[in-house]
Amino acid sequence: KFDEERERLEVALGSTAIVIEHVGSTAVPGLAAKPIIDVLVGVTSLEQARSGCISSLQKLGYIYMAEYETWLPGEMLFRKAVSGPWTHHVHVMEETSPRWDELVLIRDYLRRHPETARVYGDLKRGLAFIFGDDIAGFRNAKRPILEALMIKARAERAATR
Repeated sequence: KFDEERERLEVALGSTAIVIEHVGSTAVPGLAAKPIIDVLVGVTSLEQARSGCISSLQKLGYIYMAEYETWLPGEMLFRKAVSGPWTHHVHVMEETSPRWDELVLIRDYLRRHPETARVYGDLKRGLAFIFGDDIAGFRNAKRPILEALMIKARAERAATR
């Protein structure tokens, strides 16, 4: 499903998108995940992307979630629902964004460490049970774990360079 959506995004965004990545839990085989595909779109300039991305993505059925920029600075978030709940999230940002590094590094680390991915998935299930529809509470509760994973992923990257 990601590959199909990437093709649609490449056509719609043209040269505005310099790279398109599959991130989030659905990008890690075997990891517990909501059925939402997270797509990371890298752009040269977020300001330039604002003028072209919104209408292009709206034509694909995405809704620009401008209000999310208060807790996701430096990022434009779009959501898409084919029929029913959200099926896709598109995160548009510059590749130099610290959040870009976080999303890609954690994805790659979890792909290389399936046992860690399993434990992280169990944690997410427990937090989802506790927080229900409280998205901010869920995100805040898993933040320390993500920070610990980032430390490990950065150390691993440094050791292989």
